[in-house]
Amino acid sequence: MARPRIVIVGAGFAGFEAARTLAKQSRGAADIVIINPTDYFLYLPLLPEVAAGILEPRRVSVSITGALPGVKLVLGEVDGFDFDARTVSYVDPDGSKGSIGYHRLVIAAGSVNKLLPVPGVTEYAHGFRGIPEALFLRDHIIRQIEMADTAEDPAEREARTTFVVVGAGYTGTEVAAQGVLFTEALTRHRPQLAGRARWLLIDTADRVLPSLDERLARAAGEVLGRRGVEVLLKTSVKEAGAEGVHLSNGDFVPTRSLIWCVGVRPDPLVDNLGLEVKQGRLVVDEFLNVPGLPDVYAIGDAAAVPDLTRPGEITGMTAQHASRQGKTAAHNIAASYGKGRRRAYKHHDLGFVVDLGGLDSAANPVGVPLKGFPAKVVTRGYHLISMPGNRVRVAADWLLDAVLPRQGVQLGLVSATAVPLDSALPQGLPDTGQTQEKSDS
Repeated sequence: MARPRIVIVGAGFAGFEAARTLAKQSRGAADIVIINPTDYFLYLPLLPEVAAGILEPRRVSVSITGALPGVKLVLGEVDGFDFDARTVSYVDPDGSKGSIGYHRLVIAAGSVNKLLPVPGVTEYAHGFRGIPEALFLRDHIIRQIEMADTAEDPAEREARTTFVVVGAGYTGTEVAAQGVLFTEALTRHRPQLAGRARWLLIDTADRVLPSLDERLARAAGEVLGRRGVEVLLKTSVKEAGAEGVHLSNGDFVPTRSLIWCVGVRPDPLVDNLGLEVKQGRLVVDEFLNVPGLPDVYAIGDAAAVPDLTRPGEITGMTAQHASRQGKTAAHNIAASYGKGRRRAYKHHDLGFVVDLGGLDSAANPVGVPLKGFPAKVVTRGYHLISMPGNRVRVAADWLLDAVLPRQGVQLGLVSATAVPLDSALPQGLPDTGQTQEKSDS
């Protein structure tokens, strides 16, 4: 019998956990291959802290080969499948094409920025899905404050110190909460700007964090209010331009900063497979198998996994579901080789944590509502436990941030043209035309 080869497409929460579990179970008896555009797993929940200058980018990027010994990494962007021949084709970072065969395939391609048909958004907004975007936003915020400090025109100064975040979900709320503290630190020693930075959080929903527990939303809203963040609910952006944004309530907000956090959609790779989809996600059964293809599994944001805890619904696009689906898929693949029995995916949410910067967080571990410092302890503890590496480095950065001022210095590593807001290529680098990591959220 040929040595089993299991190919995993994507190294987000779902793909990474599938590879880790398979490596433990196979104990070297199978070839496990990950195809991914980058050589790291991105711990997406801490990305707002990178943009706010709290964490260095390498802290949230965990080496795949270092964390997954025995797993082979193929750098590349998958561009097609041949299910009859059991092969996966990809393009490597140099633009060369390649292909690899498989005995079992796990599609964990993740998600990309979701766009809305709003004029000017693709030209003037920037998303928030990866390290390049976080680094760009960090530099952009610092640059706007520095340029506002020397601007002679009051109108220009106002526009440069106004930051608009669209989307009051998990990411947008954290970006606004962390961002306002960052600009406070940057303006503290600039007398004419002190206290002038304005942050707006906009959403069409009737509350922040609309998909999470209402108690979390209320606690987060209170923190944003205390910090002066203007939360505009039941409001949308009608048009974006170089000088500012027009809102659905008729207001015009002068700004040079439009941060797009309206959500995600499954990777466009899913659209071209010729397989059944639901809400843009690959249909799978409760065992995470693609119907009609017993050797193919789909998990994470790319898969429409039946939610057995809520009959008739599919699981949410969260890291919590993605990680557990990765583990379940690995067990079921092992079962297909006679090791153990396959299991249906079933998971009850254990709660969520939202880091609001400073000493504030909101959390509901196993349904217990917490806010303030107790929630902060739970939130940071949860992140340290969940991270597959870099825990000591992350904790060290948190400690340094607590006792030292933040460094308001531009690095100039990522230009605006390197992070276009594009639903298909959210982090495409212009010099290679390739796509950076698209992790499960």
